[in-house]
Amino acid sequence: MGEKKVKGRKRHIVTDIRGNLLCIKVHAANIHDTVSGCDTLDRALAWHKTIKGICADAGYRGTFKDYGESLGLTVDISERIKPKWEILPKRWRVERSFAWLNGCRRLSKDFEISTHSEECQVHIAFSALLLRRLFIS
Repeated sequence: MGEKKVKGRKRHIVTDIRGNLLCIKVHAANIHDTVSGCDTLDRALAWHKTIKGICADAGYRGTFKDYGESLGLTVDISERIKPKWEILPKRWRVERSFAWLNGCRRLSKDFEISTHSEECQVHIAFSALLLRRLFIS
């Protein structure tokens, strides 16, 4: 079966505390964050069974928080962004990881036709990032 072509997409990632990719889910933009966040969390827990807690932004409150807590995880939802600029604890790690993807030309714009190929490109980009860190330091 072929992958559906998607116009408009969202990326959900699970990272460790250093910002390294643990899991990614790319889907059509018409699926709500809380629903797809649950799918991403299931995928992350299948690969990384030692996850004890999740931090997420305010877009994941509600269904996602209830689902994570039903799995026995600690779910920390950050507050909404206030009118003045301030650093939100822990949230900047995921935002930084998304920013690292903009350095990869194929991921800076929506060049990928299928969601599966975009997920593969994200894995390649993070692998290259980890290899650069390994050989530079």
